[in-house]
Amino acid sequence: MSADGALERLRREGRIVIVGASLAGLRAAETLRKEGFTGSLTLIGDEPHEPYDRPPLSKQVLLGHASADHTELPRQHGLDAQWRLGVAAAGLDMAAGRVRLDDGDEVEYDRLLITTGVRARPWPHPAEAELDGVFVLRTRDDAARLHRRLSASPRRVLVIGAGFTGSEIASACRERGLPVTVAERGAAPLVGALGGVIGQVAAELQRAHGVDLRCGIMVTGLEGDPAGRLRRAHLSDGTSIDTDVAVVSLGATRNTEWLAGSGLGAGPRGIACDAGCRAFDVRGIVTDDIFVAGDVARSPHALFGYQFLSLEHWGNAVAQAATAAHNMISSSSERRPHLWVPAFWSSQFGVNIKSVGVPSLGEEVIVAQGSLTDHRFTGVYGYQGRVIAAVSFDQTKWLEFYQRQIESGAPFPPEYSSVDRRTEGLRPVPADFPDPSLPTHGPTVTVSGYSPTDQRITFTPGRG
Repeated sequence: MSADGALERLRREGRIVIVGASLAGLRAAETLRKEGFTGSLTLIGDEPHEPYDRPPLSKQVLLGHASADHTELPRQHGLDAQWRLGVAAAGLDMAAGRVRLDDGDEVEYDRLLITTGVRARPWPHPAEAELDGVFVLRTRDDAARLHRRLSASPRRVLVIGAGFTGSEIASACRERGLPVTVAERGAAPLVGALGGVIGQVAAELQRAHGVDLRCGIMVTGLEGDPAGRLRRAHLSDGTSIDTDVAVVSLGATRNTEWLAGSGLGAGPRGIACDAGCRAFDVRGIVTDDIFVAGDVARSPHALFGYQFLSLEHWGNAVAQAATAAHNMISSSSERRPHLWVPAFWSSQFGVNIKSVGVPSLGEEVIVAQGSLTDHRFTGVYGYQGRVIAAVSFDQTKWLEFYQRQIESGAPFPPEYSSVDRRTEGLRPVPADFPDPSLPTHGPTVTVSGYSPTDQRITFTPGRG
């Protein structure tokens, strides 16, 4: 056998371990088998369930249109894999090629793919978080518990945070006829993801559907009764709300703690990797045998100035997993970059919201089609003189066009008056994103600069 043939065989054999039995983990495993990997394949997941779909949890499951137990992801290809479910990864020994599990076992690998994703950020006060009636929504079990409580007709639901997940929860509650208060520290719902201009439209939608929306407000404390049941929430304006259900929707935390001390370039922003999904170590040197995909990955994107993006998008997880799996078993000349254009969708208060690109990078926004007043429009974002993103409310037909504008670096403001020939009031305005140093709830894209690690090296020249 030739040297090239031996290398090809080596790439198709050996031991591949995937940490994260998620959407990205499953699709990566299927791609590996589809593209000819014949070695041993192990998937490790901290939940006891096989991979399931998360978007229905805040929509169909809370409405009772689907059961949390029936959200399993369909299998597209046979796996012939070993599943280690209900046991979390607790550490990584890069030198020895071992993943340590929290049950004390170790799993050896030749190549490793990390798809550990994110978890819901909990209420910061542990004793209050343990009150009966305080929930988060991220997992299948979370959704089942919350659905049961909503079905018991609580007197009022408090949603803490008006990002996409919080807004979808509020929408489901109103559709069920439940009284809902939403407390958002920002100026409007969705402000961290879409900016203040579009956020005001989201605020109008919530109030029009009966939500008691309170912006510029923080929940300062949750109060329980002697039996440990939630009874009241205290707000930063000095008022309080009587409630027996509070859903904490304060964004997500990336699951990277288990990599502390491993030497991998991992931290609260995610795991840094190159455009081919190969992880960086803490020195900024790319690894050859460790890859990353999905919500936990932090990778540079050519369309957005090579800034590192962390994307909490369903489509990104699927596309990046396929790229990572392909590159794991391919020669350097056959590897490909992950260049998926970010895209996101949400359904809330009877409106379909979809976006392409990275709205949070936008400096200005222009309503290119439709009308903000009618809550049916397409908004286009500009950054440094070019189109960087677009978002639509019940007007998805233009998004494919704007995706091509993003990919081609089209100028902003658009050179045409309007695609649908509307010409009145077509002027850019500041997109009104909050100060990035201030926390907001539920962004779908995190932009974290250019360096693959959070370490900094300072060179001080000697004195002659």
